Amino acid sequence: MRILLILLACIGLLTAAPLKTAQLLAAGKEPVRIVCIGDSITGVYYHSGGLRAYPEMLHIALQKIHPQAQVTVRNAGISGDTTTGGLKRLERDVLAQKPHLVTIMFGMNDLVRTPVADFQNNLREIIRRCRAIDAEVVLCTQNSIVESSQRPGAKLAEFTQAIRDIAKAEALPVADCFAAFEAIHAQDALEWNLLLSDPIHPNMAGHKLFAETIAQTITGQQASLADIRPPLPALSHTLALLKAGQPVKVLAMPPYDTLIVPAIQQFYPKAIVNVTSWPTEGQSLAQLEESAKKVRTMDQDLVLIAVPGSLPVQRPESFHKSYSWIMNWSLSFGPQAWDVIVALPSAVKNKLAIEEQQHEAFARRLIEAQDLHILVGDASALTKLLSNHFKQPN
Repeated sequence: MRILLILLACIGLLTAAPLKTAQLLAAGKEPVRIVCIGDSITGVYYHSGGLRAYPEMLHIALQKIHPQAQVTVRNAGISGDTTTGGLKRLERDVLAQKPHLVTIMFGMNDLVRTPVADFQNNLREIIRRCRAIDAEVVLCTQNSIVESSQRPGAKLAEFTQAIRDIAKAEALPVADCFAAFEAIHAQDALEWNLLLSDPIHPNMAGHKLFAETIAQTITGQQASLADIRPPLPALSHTLALLKAGQPVKVLAMPPYDTLIVPAIQQFYPKAIVNVTSWPTEGQSLAQLEESAKKVRTMDQDLVLIAVPGSLPVQRPESFHKSYSWIMNWSLSFGPQAWDVIVALPSAVKNKLAIEEQQHEAFARRLIEAQDLHILVGDASALTKLLSNHFKQPN
């Protein structure tokens, strides 16, 4: 259904000539280089788990469509950037890579800093310089957002249409991600909201939709990323420290603040594990969200989130906001600097009421949409998770 919505959203927008890059991918006889330039919605940041964003998922989607393809996808997204900044770093971050294809996704920051005419002129210059080295270009609209005074919906729509107009004038294909998001929004507002990590940034579920839309624009073929799970190993940072004989610092909600040391020492008996407890008793979901803001100022190698299942049941939208921000604040701002594991609410309470079970299912979706691994259960489950990712020391 989601792919169908994407195709319906994008119909009539792919009027440019077929891409030579698509032919190279299908042939699979030579390496194909793709560079994705943009802002924080393109780059690897906490919104999508700190390990991957849509360029990395685009690579997976293209390999699904053409398993024989020799393709690399470089992520050239930088937080806070605009088309003006993109132009300044175009040579270093894009052209120097000698790409066959460049995807361009700007607009979310331009609409608060750049007049739309300048935005279009900047896009034209980026396109011109890419074409000057024989690189093909796909323009991408960004996702739809929760409207605010800083980013009103009408202004985002204006910049979105400006991208489409440039594409038409330059005979370029458009990966209309905005239309794909809005097609889902029209069907189910909650499902659309579940694509977002915060009011403007998509989570990994949203980045998968980006990648599916862009891959279809490039190749004309569909690829579903619904089966793609968070990357392994889940505890690469922690494991590297343990293998090196270094102490490990853990921030953990109960009961894992008492379970994590013996669990790790089953595999690394001499491991030094320093645990800081993250209290949850008597805390509301909003209070836990507030306390999560301190995590990035602390020093940890592993964060274990375990929101209790006994918290008062909330509306899905409120639960989504607070639960997502507990995870967001628990991750480093950019690429993951420490490991994060999230336990389902049932792991912290033996039995859940029907409404709480619904919240647990909702929590599972949010954790997966953050591209994080899920812990289900207490001591034995923790040991099993560690055994899946740790190797016995020599």
